[in-house]
Amino acid sequence: MDEKLKELEKQYNEVPIPKELDFVVENALKQGKRKRKKRAPQWLLGSAAAAMLFTAGLNVSPAMARTLSDIPVVGSVVKVLTWTEYEVKEETYDANIKVPSIENLENKGLANALNEKYRSEGKALYNDFVAEVGDLKANGGGHLGVDSGYDVKTDNDQILSIGRYTVNTVGSSSTTMHYDTIDKQNEILITLPMLFKDNSYIKTISENITEQMRKQAASDSDKTYWVKGGGLPDKEVIDGFTAINAEQQFYISDKGKLVISFDKYEVAPGYMGVVEFEIPTDVLKNDLVSSNYIH
Repeated sequence: MDEKLKELEKQYNEVPIPKELDFVVENALKQGKRKRKKRAPQWLLGSAAAAMLFTAGLNVSPAMARTLSDIPVVGSVVKVLTWTEYEVKEETYDANIKVPSIENLENKGLANALNEKYRSEGKALYNDFVAEVGDLKANGGGHLGVDSGYDVKTDNDQILSIGRYTVNTVGSSSTTMHYDTIDKQNEILITLPMLFKDNSYIKTISENITEQMRKQAASDSDKTYWVKGGGLPDKEVIDGFTAINAEQQFYISDKGKLVISFDKYEVAPGYMGVVEFEIPTDVLKNDLVSSNYIH
């Protein structure tokens, strides 16, 4: 197992990074250094940076995988397919977990790292579901559901953005989203801090989102956010939205716009579901390292 991981990391680190992307790698390293005190080591992608995504568990049974060659391919050369699917259908227990796989990236280290992350997460989600069902049955029964899959948000000549969702249902439901955005031309994973000169982007984006929340609530009575002026009486806004996380979930749209995503309940009541905000590039231009991705 260790030898396989070492080989993956070796392949990844040998991928040359074009000179025009030096700014991305340099900025990524600066961001990484600032995070080491409170977080587990986060490997940023590049010839000088390590890949965050190498995980154990490369011994997943090949019998579980679908024959990807049997699935019709439409669109670009780099593609996203369903690698495997876990299903449970019982009277009060329901699970459907689709695990994606990125195919045809020349950077095999990046592809293998991402795919192994997806497979490990899918298997863990299924195992947790089975364990919870067992506990419920042992204690008289109950209701439990999980629905997990993926959505290709952007797939153009430069950018591949994949959104992976998980909906857990126990009485009410919760929804979480995770995104991976890949520069297909240079075959690196793009993180949010890499796009900006320093952490002042947190304040810039947060202020714009707060403004959007207030405008939406003022123009549409069906929209409510946990900010003052967001559609609720100010006295009811407790622990409301103040700022995004440094690594808030995001993707880059087909038009090269930054889209910030929040999970269900994260910044709004549950009926609002997952909410997204497209950040105008004019707002970001002074904070961006380059217009290479966001324009």
